[in-house]
Amino acid sequence: MMLRYLIAILLVFGSLISFSQEGKREYKTKYVLVLVMDGPRWTETWGDSTHKLIPHMANDMAPLGIVSTAFRNNGPTYTNAGHTALTTGIYQGIKNNGLEFPKNPSMFQYWLKASGKAKTAAYVIASKDKLAILTDCKDKDWKGKYRPYSDCGVDGLYSGYRSDQITYDKTIQILGTDHPELVLVNFQQPDSWGHANNWEKYLEGTKFSDEFIYRIFDYVRNSDFYKDKTTIFVTNDHGRHLDGHKDGFVSHGDNCEGCRKINFFAYGPDFKKNLIIDTPAEQIDIPVTIGELLGFTIEGSKGRVMTELFE
Repeated sequence: MMLRYLIAILLVFGSLISFSQEGKREYKTKYVLVLVMDGPRWTETWGDSTHKLIPHMANDMAPLGIVSTAFRNNGPTYTNAGHTALTTGIYQGIKNNGLEFPKNPSMFQYWLKASGKAKTAAYVIASKDKLAILTDCKDKDWKGKYRPYSDCGVDGLYSGYRSDQITYDKTIQILGTDHPELVLVNFQQPDSWGHANNWEKYLEGTKFSDEFIYRIFDYVRNSDFYKDKTTIFVTNDHGRHLDGHKDGFVSHGDNCEGCRKINFFAYGPDFKKNLIIDTPAEQIDIPVTIGELLGFTIEGSKGRVMTELFE
């Protein structure tokens, strides 16, 4: 009688465990990269039917992942604000010169705390030195804590911009040696040449960014460490003014459609493939979706999990 009683208890306990496990989905994704092409317009990238400036993303990457034609920056449309939205899940007006940290903790901080990983497991790698601000925040409960490593600009904050070639080389080196598990990479050329009012270099910089992003994509897919376990997001921090609006491609920063509508591509073992979608989504949805994949929650974000991406 006692044996049958014990068996019954074990069966009930086992069913409760099974129910709990079924309630939480297990994902194949273990690592995430966010690759940011700084400041090209939709009209020169996915909005151009020839895709001549993004041949790799259009021809080599899109068949393996998902492209969105309805992705937006719905906050301030400049570099530090756009990157802050992509990493904190919260839109914020922020100084664009690197003299102000985000108000709220980033996905890197949430993940490092939740995972207990060493800080080298999370990285901000950027051509723009000012993006080193993404490694910390002003929130008193998080400031100075769970900070990711950074490799930004010539030599960190206030050291000046560096070439995207150096950023690409650094990224491959870091991926190969430190094997970080949550990474953001910024390529600055389209934005810098746009501000310089150099149309040809702006176009050339966009094409170079496509090349560097594809090389990272290809590296990850063929890496013994990353392959079949890594999700990649490709997007912009902002767009640029459309022709005929203010000074056109030279600037950005307002509510115009050129500044707001931006690129989006996603690839990963938990996502659908070879699909173009038009479900409205925005920058703050990316870190929230990453939280879903890696098992952390971003407090106070109005972003949503992009369920339309998942198989």
